[in-house]
Amino acid sequence: MEWFLYENEAVKNGYNSICGVDEAGRGPLAGPVCAAAVILNPDQIIEGVNDSKKLSEKKREELFDIIKEKAVSYNIAWASVEEIEEINILNAAMLAMKRAVEGLKIPADYALIDGNKTPDLKIPCRAIVKGDATSMSIAAASILAKVSRDRLMREYAEKYPEYSFEKHKGYGTKLHTEAIKKYGMCEIHRPSFLKKILK
Repeated sequence: MEWFLYENEAVKNGYNSICGVDEAGRGPLAGPVCAAAVILNPDQIIEGVNDSKKLSEKKREELFDIIKEKAVSYNIAWASVEEIEEINILNAAMLAMKRAVEGLKIPADYALIDGNKTPDLKIPCRAIVKGDATSMSIAAASILAKVSRDRLMREYAEKYPEYSFEKHKGYGTKLHTEAIKKYGMCEIHRPSFLKKILK
């Protein structure tokens, strides 16, 4: 696989600081949504980088530090549960992506976005469906976003032990939905996602 295909295309079109962008946490019933933007050195393949969903938790954790160390620049950003409720999850994910790109210490002049929609950026960008499986920059961003969010959900698990957030990270598993039915919502749940469960 030519991991830097889209990055190289952008370079041919005159761009020289290309970031990959992805988010984690669009589907869960609880917690914020996280996004990451990563600029990589196209001459440096990071072994083992892949779509975060295809990697074990242990492998993602290992790659998290390697990506941060080898990236030209990276930034991790969030949109809160309150923002998800106010502007809906799609717009909140776009907002987190926008914050991730705009917070890069070394600015990007082009962005590759995972998915079929692009956030409102001041730089040109391209949406790539399943980009986390075809672009190394996006795959690296997917790992940073996923690990950051999983770590936060493990912290929440200590504050709200009855929900077992460390096991499901907020996703709507049987264990999680049964805990919601038993204990109701806590302050990190997304009310609009729980209407069917709490009927």
